[in-house]
Amino acid sequence: MPAEAIAEKRRFQRIFYNAEAMLAYGDLAIPCRIVDLSLKGCLLELDKPWSGAIDGLYFLKLTLSDEISIGMQLRLAHGAGSLAGFKCEHIDIDSMTNLRRLVELNLGDSEILERELSALSRL
Repeated sequence: MPAEAIAEKRRFQRIFYNAEAMLAYGDLAIPCRIVDLSLKGCLLELDKPWSGAIDGLYFLKLTLSDEISIGMQLRLAHGAGSLAGFKCEHIDIDSMTNLRRLVELNLGDSEILERELSALSRL
């Protein structure tokens, strides 16, 4: 499918946010880098090709500052090489507020953000 068609189907704007994060699964902690982030999920780059559980529930923690972080429960959506895409299954209200602010700052358009939040609430 061409990139333009994929972009047309996408309901949520991705922000490209190159930052270190930690992906946890049970007692396992996997360092990763965020390639992009949206209100519905993220694309992560790992140090080595993906070898985690396909049906597992993961927890991502992105620390923005000493006081501000974003935590999401994720489920693997796809993986190719060292890249893995995850769908957000749950996010707490504080993390959602922080993510909303991050997306708003990166999009520069609060109208787009409101449209995405409305689409997210219908899912």
